[in-house]
Amino acid sequence: MSTLFGPGGQVVSSKPATQTPAAGSGTVKDTTTQTFMVDVVEASRDSVVLVDFWAPWCGPCKQLTPIIEKAVAAFDGVSLVKMNIDDHPEIAGQLGIQSIPAVIAFSKGQPVDGFVGAQTESQIRAFLERVAGPAGDGIAEALEAADAARVAGDFHQAAAIYTQILQNDGEHAGAIAGLGFVSLDAGDTAGAEELLNSVTPEMRAKPEIQALEAALRLKEQAASLGEAAKLRLAVEENPEDHQARLDLAIALAAEGDRKGAVDELVVILRREADWNEGAARKELLNFFEAWGPTDPATLAGRRKMASVLFA
Repeated sequence: MSTLFGPGGQVVSSKPATQTPAAGSGTVKDTTTQTFMVDVVEASRDSVVLVDFWAPWCGPCKQLTPIIEKAVAAFDGVSLVKMNIDDHPEIAGQLGIQSIPAVIAFSKGQPVDGFVGAQTESQIRAFLERVAGPAGDGIAEALEAADAARVAGDFHQAAAIYTQILQNDGEHAGAIAGLGFVSLDAGDTAGAEELLNSVTPEMRAKPEIQALEAALRLKEQAASLGEAAKLRLAVEENPEDHQARLDLAIALAAEGDRKGAVDELVVILRREADWNEGAARKELLNFFEAWGPTDPATLAGRRKMASVLFA
């Protein structure tokens, strides 16, 4: 069945279409707007499906293709589906994809993780291990433990693990960014900025470091808006004031209430997804970038966003 979505991701039409085999483990195939539900959403209920959003004019996309296809071919339980956004821009737009190459992992019918930009083979393998199974080299487990400690507020333990990772791999972007997030979470914004400014331009282009930079921007943005309590009063006085609700979400995120921040933006999505050119969806994506792909708030937030887009 071919399914099309409205501006908020709602199903607006459904009609018979030429059936294609569902993606299976280790397969690589192309998809279209009409076959996306079968090839990706439905197929991901049985196995992890990666969607590679690309375009013929995109040089980094061409660099990524052989690397990701090789990684998927060697990885059980993962399929690769490619979507040319020049021919089929609708799904990428609904998911808020603003640059390519972009890869989104779907599992159980929902987007659960992703990355943007060219990646090395080791980075892609680490990503696949994250979405489809445990890592085997120990580094990913250590990084996961450090991230968990940071989220739990044990900044000393998190910093110690990140430092240990860097002793083995001095250019591990995840560990470098982790140390920056520890400083940021502990209230040491200057320390996070100093670390960010110390990395090389090549390192600064990596997704993990860009996430740290996004988190710093979020802090600065929130500082200009004021306290969440005052913004909440404005929302209570006028629940239809989407701008006040968006500002509240930013302030809540800065104060550490990530769930509350996501929930406020989801309210806007449900009521008027296209308000201010999709500002709520864009801000959610900013949050996910700042928090990182494995943060529990990011994973939960992606599921909530998907519940609106793919309802």
